[in-house]
Amino acid sequence: MTDELCRRAFLKNSAALAGSALIGGDVIHAHAANAAPIEVPVVDRLIVRVLLDSSHDIFLGAQQVNGVEIQRARGASDFRRSLHNQWGLSLLLESQRAAEPRTLLLDFGYTPEALINNMEILGVDPRRIDALIVSHGHYDHFGGLIGFLQKYRAILPAELKLYAGGEENFCHRLNRAPAQGQFTDFGVLDRRQLTGLRVTTVLADRPTVISGHAFTTGPIQRTGFEKVLPNTMVEYGTKDGLGCDASHFTSAELNGKIVPDEHLHEHATCFNVKDRGLVVITSCGHVGIINTIRQAQQVSGVRKLHALIGGFHLGPAPLPYIAQSVAELKTLEPDVVVPMHCSGVNFVQAMREQMPDKLLISSTGSRISFGG
Repeated sequence: MTDELCRRAFLKNSAALAGSALIGGDVIHAHAANAAPIEVPVVDRLIVRVLLDSSHDIFLGAQQVNGVEIQRARGASDFRRSLHNQWGLSLLLESQRAAEPRTLLLDFGYTPEALINNMEILGVDPRRIDALIVSHGHYDHFGGLIGFLQKYRAILPAELKLYAGGEENFCHRLNRAPAQGQFTDFGVLDRRQLTGLRVTTVLADRPTVISGHAFTTGPIQRTGFEKVLPNTMVEYGTKDGLGCDASHFTSAELNGKIVPDEHLHEHATCFNVKDRGLVVITSCGHVGIINTIRQAQQVSGVRKLHALIGGFHLGPAPLPYIAQSVAELKTLEPDVVVPMHCSGVNFVQAMREQMPDKLLISSTGSRISFGG
C-alpha cells in the first residue's frame, strides 16, 4: 500500500466514529484490517447488460471470443423510441450461483431520462435489483441515480444499499475551463437525497463482498508505470450541507484549494466465475487498468484473468502510453477485453495490433455472457 493510501486508511479509521455522528446513520464503513485476500464467492454465470454507453451500433452482430458471447439489442417494439446514448456508463450485472440469482446496478449514466428509457426498451425489471454500486464520484456515472431512485424506489428492496468506494465520492468536482484556467461545475452526489430516499451508503473503502456474489477491490494501489491522467478537479469539505465529510481529510487538503482529483476513492467491481477466473469491471479506470487488475488479483487470491471490461480512461492518453498499457495487459493473459466509455479509439486500435483475438466490441444495449 502506498504512503498516501496508508495515511488515508489511518484517517478513516480514526475518524469513523466522528464521521458517522456527523453524517448520520445512513452510512456504513466496510473496513477490513488490511489488504490481505478476502474470501470471494464463486459464481456459475455472469451476464453484463450495457444499459448506457456512448454509442449504439445496429449493424454489430453477435460475436464470441474465447467462450465469452455478446448479443446485440433489438430495437424497441415502438419504432418511435430508440436507445439513448450519452457520455457515461451504466451496467446491469446479473449473476447466478447454483439456484441463487443476484442483480446489481453499477453506475447510472449522465441522466435519469436516458437510463430509464433504456431500461424500459431493454425490458429490465427494477424489482430484481438487489443492490447498487457507484464506481466513483463523476457525474457521468452517478447523474442518473437520484432520478432512477425517485421513479423506482417503492419497488426496490426496503433496505437498499449503495456501495461507494470512499468518502471522496461526495466531494464537489469541477472541470477546468479552457480559457484562463477557470473552473466549471461538475456536480456533487447529494447524501441528503440518498437519505431521503431511504438508501444506506456503504463506504467500501476496503475490499468488500456484495450480495454474496460480487466483490470490490477497495483502494487501488499504484505500483507500476500508470498514472492518473488529467481529468477533474476536486474540492474537499462541505458547503451548505453538500460535500464530503471533513473528518476524512488532512488540514492541508481542507485549506480551500481546488486540487487535481487523484481518485483515491475509485474501486472496481469484480466477479470470480467458476472455471474461468476473474471478470474485472473498471468503470473508468482512472488509476490504471493494470493497477486495477493486480489489486483484484491480490485481494481475491485469484490469478487467472478471464475478462477486463468497462471504461479504461485511455482516450486522452498519448499513443506510447496506450501501447505500453496494452503490452502490459497482454502479459496478464486475459481471455477477452471489452472496452467501453472512456477507453478511446486509440486503445481499440492498439488492441487490434497487439491482441486482436482478445478484443470484443460492445455498445449500448449489448448483452455479454461469461461462464455457464
